Amino acid sequence: MTDRPRTPAFYALAAFFALFVAFLYGPTLTILVLSFQGPQGGLTFPMNGVSTHWFGKLWAGSGIVDIWGALWRSLRLGLVVMGLTVGIAFFAGLAFRKRFAGEGALFTVAVASLIVPSIVVSLGIGLEFRLLDDAVKWLAAETGWGWLQEHGTLMGLYTSALGAHLTWTLPFGLLIMFAVFNRFDPAYEEAARDLGATGAQTLRHVVVPILGPSLVGVALFGFTLSFDELARTSQAIGGRNTLPLELQGLTTTVTTPEIYALGTLTTGLSLAVIAAALGASLYLQRRRARRGLRLG
Repeated sequence: MTDRPRTPAFYALAAFFALFVAFLYGPTLTILVLSFQGPQGGLTFPMNGVSTHWFGKLWAGSGIVDIWGALWRSLRLGLVVMGLTVGIAFFAGLAFRKRFAGEGALFTVAVASLIVPSIVVSLGIGLEFRLLDDAVKWLAAETGWGWLQEHGTLMGLYTSALGAHLTWTLPFGLLIMFAVFNRFDPAYEEAARDLGATGAQTLRHVVVPILGPSLVGVALFGFTLSFDELARTSQAIGGRNTLPLELQGLTTTVTTPEIYALGTLTTGLSLAVIAAALGASLYLQRRRARRGLRLG
């Protein structure tokens, strides 16, 4: 059997795909290369030597903003968002397996924030917390309670910013878990109950191990979406910025490849998180397969 000759359409589509890949990954590769500029290098090509000079300056501190503090805040917030996204999405998926009154309306409300512009969500959350601050100050003035007199703001990393990020990550987590539970065979749970397992034991030893790779995927979505989020954080963060907000500010103040070095480090961190998630997913799949062989 001879291979059919390639048609012009094949080459046209191949060229289009190559341009798409270049457009997708070209900027990241460009920043990676320029981050290794020599000490006298600028923000554009040509390269003026090759060194790790700008990584050293970044490690020592830029002197303009607290980059490492912003990175640490983004990591902490991302981990909290990840945990809440996994937990809420998992138990919401369990709840939606059964019919109940108002499930359609509840689902619509839960995922509606996906279609609302991110800046509008951020403005709304920021306004809500400012109104709460005004209410606390009014209450302090009316009652004279000392513990309210020193109130600053309710806005912060684990209040308004956390809520803003959850409006972005939770809908994705819910959609993933709904799809997973739609394919989940309830016969596994029935078999566990027939063998005398309680509801909690069935959940822990049957449902969670089977859904482990999917839960890792939800965790990956939750962390990466939170770590990279800019628009929903902009009006809801309070006094201390996350790393994306600091990066946005640096684009107008930093005129050296130091910002490229920071971009390379954050890209490497994101790739490390993805690699860890893939590794965890493969580990859970192999562990489940070994258990199946032993039981068989």
